[in-house]
Amino acid sequence: MTETQLFEFDNTFATQMEGFFAPARAARCAKPELLFLNEDLARELQIDPERLRPRAHLIFSGQELPEGATPIAQAYAGHQFGGFSPQLGDGRAMMIGEVVDIHGAHRDIQLKGSGATVFSRGGDGKASVGPVLREYVIGEAMAALGVSTTRMLAAVATGEPVYRQDVQPGAVVTRVASSHLRVGSFEYFAARGDVERIRQLAGYAMERHYPEARDAENPYLELLRAVGRAQADLIASWMQVGFIHGVMNTDNFTISGETIDYGPCAFMDTFDPGTVFSSIDHAGRYAYANQPRIGQWNLARFADTLVPLIASATEEAVELAQGALEDFAAHYEARWLAGMFRKLGLQESQKEDVALIGDLFKVLQEDKLDYTMSMRGLSAVARGERASIPSAAEDSASLNSWIARWSDRLDAQSMSREAIGEDMDAHNPIYIPRNHKVEEALEAAIAGDLEPVRTLLQVLQRPFTESAEFASYALPAAQSFTSCFRTFCGT
Repeated sequence: MTETQLFEFDNTFATQMEGFFAPARAARCAKPELLFLNEDLARELQIDPERLRPRAHLIFSGQELPEGATPIAQAYAGHQFGGFSPQLGDGRAMMIGEVVDIHGAHRDIQLKGSGATVFSRGGDGKASVGPVLREYVIGEAMAALGVSTTRMLAAVATGEPVYRQDVQPGAVVTRVASSHLRVGSFEYFAARGDVERIRQLAGYAMERHYPEARDAENPYLELLRAVGRAQADLIASWMQVGFIHGVMNTDNFTISGETIDYGPCAFMDTFDPGTVFSSIDHAGRYAYANQPRIGQWNLARFADTLVPLIASATEEAVELAQGALEDFAAHYEARWLAGMFRKLGLQESQKEDVALIGDLFKVLQEDKLDYTMSMRGLSAVARGERASIPSAAEDSASLNSWIARWSDRLDAQSMSREAIGEDMDAHNPIYIPRNHKVEEALEAAIAGDLEPVRTLLQVLQRPFTESAEFASYALPAAQSFTSCFRTFCGT
């Protein structure tokens, strides 16, 4: 890297995948202003934040292209709420390039909200401060929770208005991903009957994410299985922290297994499997409890694109792909159970544990208990601190009965109750992005006050460590807020 370079780009997608993208160019903006720069992530990407900061407002608004950048908008299609759209693509984003991080992995750097591209379909391609900072806050919170996710490197205000339901201040977020390959990337070429492009894309995906699949007896079948395992791991982690993505379309289903697109997402307060917050999910397709099933459905759409490559005979290919879909379900169940065992302090599984977990969820739902507070409270109960369970459940016969069964189960283990409680604390966060706290912070930021967002980010960076200073951030919203809370896409 030369003395003038800020990024050491190694742009494999732009150089190897001609025909899978279109050139892009950011819209001009009047007064770009840096709102946030993720210095820790910059260092992870081998970027010097001190050298970057003076030019960050220009680079991350797209007004200045760093040396070596190749701005492109990727092509993809997608099933959106079950209906197929043959052409979507990056309608308001452009990738400026790839860097190699400190772990030796390629990471995409993409500007989201930078203006219209050839894929915009009449939209303005822009974003506003609220959705940009939502993406920043939730993405960083998910990373701290240990959930596989895209990350946010910077947020920049553009100094120009964006028109949605009303007039909002414009902004651009810089998203970092292991790649931006999606199931929709494959669907784009499958819809056009271009098997050779699918083969090329599958080869690139294996090279970048699953090199072990290249040497398998059936590389394309192994790619399907690998993506299924990665997504099963991801969705299991969502379910364990009470996260609801809100828009699990196939264009938001990554090949890498990272969470992408924090539009109408939210975290569940009161435990209810049918929880939906997205304003556009009228039928509850992407409700909390439906996420594993939708994950398998999305994987099936990926399998559809790979059928011509898995075997020459369609019937044989479909049978092999069906086996991979069954593998997804089994892998998800195993990972979800393993996570729940850790959350409940169960060191070794027994056959009755599945029923024990299921019965806990019934109690949480019947007693209308907060999911995060209840799970964290059980850590204290394991240490003998009964008062840590939410007060609404103090006289709950069903909860008391369940705790008695669970306590007997803990007593049968070799670890001390104190050690079990400490281990549970490491797997049950006390802080999640509470919806009302996120909304309060975003409303303040829209009005020009960034301090609430800074404080929220500070709290969420250490989600498992309790602090008296931030006690209010652990509390759920009032029912009057939650009952009418809805989330929206930023388009």
